[in-house]
Amino acid sequence: MLTRLTGTLESADDALTITVGPAAVRAEAPRYLLDRLANQVGQTVTLHTRLDLESHNQGASFSPRLIAFDTPDERAFFDLFTSVKGLGARRALRALAHDPAQIAAWIVAKDAKALQQLPEIGKRLAETVIAELSGKVDRFASEAAMTTGPAGYAPAAIEPS
Repeated sequence: MLTRLTGTLESADDALTITVGPAAVRAEAPRYLLDRLANQVGQTVTLHTRLDLESHNQGASFSPRLIAFDTPDERAFFDLFTSVKGLGARRALRALAHDPAQIAAWIVAKDAKALQQLPEIGKRLAETVIAELSGKVDRFASEAAMTTGPAGYAPAAIEPS
């Protein structure tokens, strides 16, 4: 299993291309990471990865999907995020438009409206994410993220429990 890659970042458009020795590796990445790495093309980067096999035709064939993250914690958050019923790897990847610390803060705050600002997350799925991940994502939420929301959105007040 590929858990980490270190190499030269060749592109960070809709996916990442990293040259590792004589090979170029393509890895999908959440939008927040593509944006973060856009100005590091040509530099050496280390990415933490997860390799999934995506089923096609009711399991008759599989395609590998390498997903890259900046840190092991971001990968661990993704693993937990994809454990939510109805939120597979493909959907979760599109939903991660913000840093995992921010998304975790919204879950801790039980802020369904903030979660609904993410691509692929509607009202029902936001409520499911909160119900299934409350108490499990606290370690991923940063203090800075607890006080901010998506652009143009004021988060709900955080009340002590």
